Amino acid sequence: MKISLLQQMYKDVVAGIPLAKESHHYSSLLALSVEQPPGGDESCHQRHLPPPAGGTGSHQDTDRVVPAADDLSSSFANMSSSFCPREVMLLQLTLIRMMVAKAESQHVESSTRQKYREIFVLLLKEAQTDSKLVSLLGPHDRLLSHVASQSLASLVYFQLKEENAVNVTWLSFTLNALLGFPGNSPVADCLWTLTAIIKLILKDAVLPKAGVLKKLLAPLDAVLEGFYNAILFHHFDSHHYTSPYSEATTNLISFIDLLEALLASRTELESPLKCQRVLFLKVSYVLNLISSSIPYVIKKKFILLLKKCVLPKPREDAGSGSVSSQALPVCEDVLALSNAVLQAGSLTWLHQIPLDEKSSYFGSSEPAPGDDPRGGSDQTVLRALSLVVLKALEFKIHNSAAEAEIKGGFESSMSQLLVFWRSHLKPPPQSQPIVHHCEWLSLIFIEQDDDMWEAAKALLLIYLKLDRLRHDAADNLSPKEEDSWDSLSHAGGYNPHCIFLFCLEKIAFDSSVLLDFLISSETCFLEYLVRYLKLLGREWPRFVAVCDRFDTEHGAFRSARPSEPLPGAEQSRATAESLRDAARDPAPRTAVSLASSADCRVFTAQRGDNEADCDSPISADSAALPRSLQSLVDYDSSEDSELESDGRECWVNTKQVPSISEGETRRGTGCSYTADNWKICTSEVLPLEQEGSHPSSCWTRVTSLDNIIPFRIMLYKSTKCLEELQQAISRLQRRNLFPYNPTALLKLLSHIEKMSKNMNSQ
Repeated sequence: MKISLLQQMYKDVVAGIPLAKESHHYSSLLALSVEQPPGGDESCHQRHLPPPAGGTGSHQDTDRVVPAADDLSSSFANMSSSFCPREVMLLQLTLIRMMVAKAESQHVESSTRQKYREIFVLLLKEAQTDSKLVSLLGPHDRLLSHVASQSLASLVYFQLKEENAVNVTWLSFTLNALLGFPGNSPVADCLWTLTAIIKLILKDAVLPKAGVLKKLLAPLDAVLEGFYNAILFHHFDSHHYTSPYSEATTNLISFIDLLEALLASRTELESPLKCQRVLFLKVSYVLNLISSSIPYVIKKKFILLLKKCVLPKPREDAGSGSVSSQALPVCEDVLALSNAVLQAGSLTWLHQIPLDEKSSYFGSSEPAPGDDPRGGSDQTVLRALSLVVLKALEFKIHNSAAEAEIKGGFESSMSQLLVFWRSHLKPPPQSQPIVHHCEWLSLIFIEQDDDMWEAAKALLLIYLKLDRLRHDAADNLSPKEEDSWDSLSHAGGYNPHCIFLFCLEKIAFDSSVLLDFLISSETCFLEYLVRYLKLLGREWPRFVAVCDRFDTEHGAFRSARPSEPLPGAEQSRATAESLRDAARDPAPRTAVSLASSADCRVFTAQRGDNEADCDSPISADSAALPRSLQSLVDYDSSEDSELESDGRECWVNTKQVPSISEGETRRGTGCSYTADNWKICTSEVLPLEQEGSHPSSCWTRVTSLDNIIPFRIMLYKSTKCLEELQQAISRLQRRNLFPYNPTALLKLLSHIEKMSKNMNSQ
């Protein structure tokens, strides 16, 4: 009888139907019966919850499996009435969680929410549900314990919000469990519950989080700090973590999740509590732990947690979508973490972390068919470790006042980091070797754009600080000292002009990709670009010198990516990219390519020769780029398009001064390479209507600029990319489509454009 009433109650709660009977009726239905052991009816357990595939159904195996409560609850309403007590209890716990969520939701009618609140008051005051939930926590039944911890967290959160009080029963249990470590207390369940409570508070859009968090954490502050010392230092023994399924491993992983929640809650308090600071002040415990022989999954979780510590970002409220203006301050906590990470520049712990194993094969211990059986470094962890070191260097140098104090340690740390990168990132056999240290940053971070611009910004800020200290120490620097400074920045891999150019090269000088970065709220590219453009305006001669160095030493469009084109496809790809960039010129378009035309007839007019036509198959240029580099949004509209690319024929009239018979065409718009020199071309796009041709076709004239900008291919490509970016931003601003005011950014881009044009005119 009770199970049928619970099933009907479940259906009503899911459908949002008001509960018609008295609150005492529903509280009696939800009252837990825990007189018999929760593991109780073993035959019932085996009948309704079979062991994992391939298992024997042993008690040890069932402890390892914790299915999601939501997956189980979806079938409760339609199951037969032959429920065992354990399954009845799971349904009750699921109902409690659902009703708490609906009671705090603004999308549910106020009368329904009030009815739920009355039921919870009865459960807490009369049925003593909180005490019964605490008794369910423990390793005897992992599924029941996990669902009970989530339900207990919901009730504690409800009481915090409605009564502004901490549940005494839960608080007493938590204190005893943490203080009793490493005894037999259910530590993992205690940590799960506390983590869930903090997450519920952070997700609440209307709750005054600062006061509630302080009321919740203040009684636990000193105890949590002591537990941190105990589990990571005083009672740490790597032999307890030989299995990823051991109780010690479960406890530690649960504690990492709690540390992450405490880190996220720091932004809500003006003055962080000790439990929110201990990770920063005693991070050496974590560094020693990830250098030990514990399972890789624990190392990875700690490394990703350290990455969050050095990347203070505004927290987005899950309910409202608004972004909190309060960010994690760069204070003594972050500086303490930075000093411990750098360890006086030695970074010995960095080389003790094995990255040559895969953390997961999607449920299998073997690679999928077709994958490299040798595996490779975990790129996620490699990027996280690199970013932790770079941000630590940024924080430490930001808080240092003397050049001598930081220069030696910084150069040593960068040298160690370059060795670390070189040992874990091997270029594919078909790609060219990496010869410049500044290229490593773009290679390491190219698959994660937000991390890439964070790393680039960190090195840019370090460069600016060191350069300022140089000029403060000496009023007038000699040319020899300036050359020495340039050499040091290149050798250390932190020259900002090199880094910027390598990043542009990796995205194929596509301004629409930069526009995506500017519009995205997930990267710091706007801050980076503004700072870099200010530096570029001051160091224009240095930038030009670096571009020249690219052309003479590295090749303007050398790519280290493994997806190199086949030799037979080089000529057609170069032609396709020429057409694409021709379509971008003065007309108000930025990212539209003419390469989508299925058949373009290319006429090459050489000086003094007759026109000869040839058919050149051209594929869409965007398909040649990696998926991550293709533009996320089409920023053009039909009203701005003066050129159509609808699959019809394009007519291209190409004028070249010398004929190229056996030259090699390399990637790059309007650029051809011979054994003697580079040819830089610009495109002029005119509608074919002016020439009396088909209105949907186009005529492109490509003119040689060898006599204007000899050999400066990288300079041309980079400044052209910035010019296209400026045009795209201006067009979006005119239509009020840009998400913020770009006036300052446009001024900086305009200044760079003027310097470039002044140089060309000379």
